[in-house]
Amino acid sequence: MTQKIIIDTDPGQDDAVAILLALASPELEVLGLTAVAGNVPLEFTAKNARIVCELAKRPDVPVFAGCDRPMARDLVTAEHVHGKTGLDGPQMADPTMPLQDKHAVDFIIETLRNEAPGTVTLCPLGPLTNIATAFQRAPDIVERVARIVLMGGAYFEVGNITPAAEFNIYVDPEAAKVVFGAGAPITVLPLDVTHKALTTAPRVQAFRDLGTQVGLMVAAWTNFFERFDKEKYGSAGAPLHDPCVIAWLLRPDLFTGREVNVEIEVESPLTRGMTVADWWRVTDRPANALFIGDMDAEGFFDLLTERLQRLS
Repeated sequence: MTQKIIIDTDPGQDDAVAILLALASPELEVLGLTAVAGNVPLEFTAKNARIVCELAKRPDVPVFAGCDRPMARDLVTAEHVHGKTGLDGPQMADPTMPLQDKHAVDFIIETLRNEAPGTVTLCPLGPLTNIATAFQRAPDIVERVARIVLMGGAYFEVGNITPAAEFNIYVDPEAAKVVFGAGAPITVLPLDVTHKALTTAPRVQAFRDLGTQVGLMVAAWTNFFERFDKEKYGSAGAPLHDPCVIAWLLRPDLFTGREVNVEIEVESPLTRGMTVADWWRVTDRPANALFIGDMDAEGFFDLLTERLQRLS
């Protein structure tokens, strides 16, 4: 039985790989891609989502542009990691498939109202602005969500954009606070686990060895963005963050975590966007998220490579 998903995204090279993994997996039915401002401004994320669909030869997947700024703050972007376009690296042709006229938030609301309750999973790969806006505008949809599976936050790894905060949550902490407080089931793929999914040289070579346009492009994308993290962390490769979301849907057995309480810091200038995860359960706050802490990295890359091979 296929899982119906909406991928909310701000591509980003690792977002692009996550989208490709989803489109290559028959277990998943991608109802649409909703673009949000994050890694780069909305004009680029909406364009990049369509570039990735066309790379996968799936121009039938509808792409919707969403919110172009956080709910209560100025937009912070990450061109220093992903390049000016978000998909810097090899030059990609502009997409020919259209951007849908409907706003992403309206698509999320209408889809959750029209599909049977508990059948649509939301997969946010960037700031949570679109999801939170939909929840605030249409509170009735929250109980219809099967699960939210998101990349964001950190506990042991603390921050990657500030000493205390992970980028996706930091960009729109107010939106994250809405989503984590909404009551829908949540799985969180934080830096604690994504930093174990490193694009080492043999793993990138495995993409290249596929010999397909998709394999070569994924290898080139990872080569581009890993330069930043390898210099920053002194690691053998860069974390491939966002594909962990799709991999969890496909193979949750590759991951381990805990049901804990996660609160979002929105007030403090020092720790804005921090995901305060009660990993050790030292408070009496009720659990509101499955917070993933570890993964089988070899199994993850085997799955990713096998699925990308299908997009030939």
